[in-house]
Amino acid sequence: MGELLLELHSEEIPARMQQRAAEDLQRLVGEGLKQAGLGFTEARAYCTPRRLALVVKGLPRAQADLRDEKKGPRVGAPEAAVQGFLRSAGLDSLEQCEKRDTGKGEFWFAVIEKQGRPTAEVLLDLLPAALAALPWPKSMRWADHTMRWVRPLHSILCLFEGQVVPLDFGHLKAGDSTCGHRFMAPKRFAVRDANDWLRSLRGAYVEPDFAVRREMILKDAAFAAGNEGLALIEDAGLADEVAGLVEQPVVLLGAIPLAFMDVPREVLTTAMRTHQKYFALNDPAGNLAPRFVIVANTLTNDGGRQVVAGNERVLAARLSDAKFFWDQDRKQRLDSRLPGLKDIVFHAKLGTLAEKVTRIERLAFEIAGLIGADTKQARRGAELAKADLLTGLVGEFPELQGIMGRYYAQHDGEPAAVAEAIAQHYSPQGPADRCPSDPVAISVALADKIDILTGFFAIDEKPTGSKDPFALRRAALGVIRIILENKLALALKPLFVSALSLHSVQAEPGRDVADELLRFFVDRLKVFLREKGVRHDVISAVFAKGGDDDLLRVVAKAEALGAFLASQDGGNLLTAYRRANNIVRAELKKTPDLPLGEVAEGFLDQIEEKAVAAILAEIGRAEQNAAGDAAGFAKYLAALALMRQPVDMFFERVTVNAEDAALRRNRLSLLAAVAGSMDRVADFSQIEG
Repeated sequence: MGELLLELHSEEIPARMQQRAAEDLQRLVGEGLKQAGLGFTEARAYCTPRRLALVVKGLPRAQADLRDEKKGPRVGAPEAAVQGFLRSAGLDSLEQCEKRDTGKGEFWFAVIEKQGRPTAEVLLDLLPAALAALPWPKSMRWADHTMRWVRPLHSILCLFEGQVVPLDFGHLKAGDSTCGHRFMAPKRFAVRDANDWLRSLRGAYVEPDFAVRREMILKDAAFAAGNEGLALIEDAGLADEVAGLVEQPVVLLGAIPLAFMDVPREVLTTAMRTHQKYFALNDPAGNLAPRFVIVANTLTNDGGRQVVAGNERVLAARLSDAKFFWDQDRKQRLDSRLPGLKDIVFHAKLGTLAEKVTRIERLAFEIAGLIGADTKQARRGAELAKADLLTGLVGEFPELQGIMGRYYAQHDGEPAAVAEAIAQHYSPQGPADRCPSDPVAISVALADKIDILTGFFAIDEKPTGSKDPFALRRAALGVIRIILENKLALALKPLFVSALSLHSVQAEPGRDVADELLRFFVDRLKVFLREKGVRHDVISAVFAKGGDDDLLRVVAKAEALGAFLASQDGGNLLTAYRRANNIVRAELKKTPDLPLGEVAEGFLDQIEEKAVAAILAEIGRAEQNAAGDAAGFAKYLAALALMRQPVDMFFERVTVNAEDAALRRNRLSLLAAVAGSMDRVADFSQIEG
């Protein structure tokens, strides 16, 4: 069994593209090999800032020989049919065919044997096609202007069983050599196989395995920090990015001038992480330490002193600007900046930020009253929520909007709840982000998101397919998470109606925007709950009955219904429901004017019919609480479970299509009542499986 080694050496590939490109390369080559009939035992992709590589093991030396049989016309068929068959089979005469008796007469068969191609020959066509199909988010063209790659390619290494596969890609022809680190080992060297390639690269200051580089960075950074009595602040995203910036990680420690340590922690860490790709450190008390971790790409003779000094100068310059803005911003109260919001357009059709803030104030006040929050503080938090957008520091670090608003509000003496509401009103911004839990912060965060959703739905800027330019799906998921994680019993549709009334723009006549939004939330809720093991069809079944807009209640009902369906009684009753529905539908199809109505006691002829009617009456008494709270819903499901045995006995012993028309009509009405009793709390027809 043979081994394929492919390496593409280029200029620096953006860190965010490397892992996806490696996965795509493995997928495209793997699919091509399988389509060519070349199985393999293992495939592994590698990526560094300057190379993509793939190792495939367990490949056969050649394709298997192919034998294809094609049935032709009957012996003695007209000449035109024979010639057509020969042309389709690529043959010249019937002498190349075989006669066979199929039991239905003699027929001509063409037997085409095709010898399998050597794997190395197949790779000459397969690999360039896979490379050309690699879906880079952004790419460049150069050389003859037909070659496309993310960055200019320098060389291609391609070996199969230790021999060069001389494939052509653009202006390059593959060979058997590569080079090491750009500065520390730039000379080219030949390799024999994948193991030799890995060993040689590591000896040339290149770690080709992304996971190994990442682990080296975190381990060395934690060790260096520990030597200073400090702790590394874990940052998985930054570790991924830095691992994509270096081929040979070299961890160094730098220092932050103490003059900058009174700047808010978030400013320091943002400057280090986002702009300079440094890791921050904590002291033993958990406070931000005046040190940081640099991950360089080169070993230097001075132990990295010049590298550290240069990075310290760059960071000091950026923090100097941040400190200046921090000091200047605090000279002006946050509320004094509010008039400036009139000059910032939120959206051409939805007005200015000042108009948005006015809407959020009123909506936050309403929500606060519904959830028991301080309405005055909620209104104040909403009023100041966007004011920090006009500060110098947020202008320099836009990712700190809201967070800096909290610091400025605290400096101005605003209540703690107001300051937290300002900081958290954008949250949650992703699945890993924490939800607000303080009632005032909840009110402002919900108001901001509902204003965004209602505004863009009103102007018909809804998400379509994969496009969601205004992040409305994220806003809806944020509302869902805030409500569910804080266990808020909140009717959404009245809030949508209130929010829509605050917008100056109105939807086209005939559109029920609030109803559209509710359906949008149903879809988002399905996505959110799917990860928690709640079936999407169960959510649909619950929502279908009356459009309940209390998400907390809907989820509780869905969980109760899911548990009911998972039980033996529930599963069997669902089967009975479908059987009853199918029988009634079939009869109505045959006799559309069949008068089904109330079940007549006088026509309950058998014990099994009477038992079903009795349990239906008992269920009817439990129905009045079924649509209310989740507890009533669960009790109703428990009552439905009691129907399982009588319904099973009914189907076993009662003939629905009785000869007596009145008896038949009454039994069909009884089955319709069985299905109807279940459909009163959920649309069971939407349950799958």
